[in-house]
Amino acid sequence: MKRFAATARGRVQRVGYREHVYNETFERNISGYVKNLDTGEVEIVAEGSEEDLRGFINEINIIRRPIAVKSFTVRWEEATGEYADFEIVRGDIQEETFEWLGYAGNVLHSMDMKLDQSLQVGKETLQVGKETLQVGKETLQVGKETLQTARETKEEIVGLRSDTRKHLDDEFAEIRKELVSIKDALARAGIQV
Repeated sequence: MKRFAATARGRVQRVGYREHVYNETFERNISGYVKNLDTGEVEIVAEGSEEDLRGFINEINIIRRPIAVKSFTVRWEEATGEYADFEIVRGDIQEETFEWLGYAGNVLHSMDMKLDQSLQVGKETLQVGKETLQVGKETLQVGKETLQTARETKEEIVGLRSDTRKHLDDEFAEIRKELVSIKDALARAGIQV
């Protein structure tokens, strides 16, 4: 078991940093506390395995809107075992209320920004949808024109077949007449066919 005492400086008060630190202990076997200092800094004292503590430090030494840890000093010590769990040490009610109001304002601002981004994505998606619809209409028009061409081609083929059949029927009728004439001429000449 190890212990560290750390001091976080930067934008770490009234931005939900203590709650972030507290939440990062849930997946780790860490005890201790986090509290605001009068200097505007945040103090963190934590005990646990060295591996858990190093992972914990990586997750709390952050710059992630609205939190901005600009400086993070760590002093390693031997564990004392004096903490049963991890807690947030709270200040007076007025200080805590102002901190939560500030944090709530930041959360609302973040939500507003995300809503604006979502609306922008929605507008872009709608524009892409309109362009896709236009391409679809143009494709449908080409399809209609292709279908009309196919109908006209079919009509031409049907007409050509009809003309060809009539022509062939006339030719075969003419050939039959000539064959009958040839047969008659051969029969008059005494030649049996």
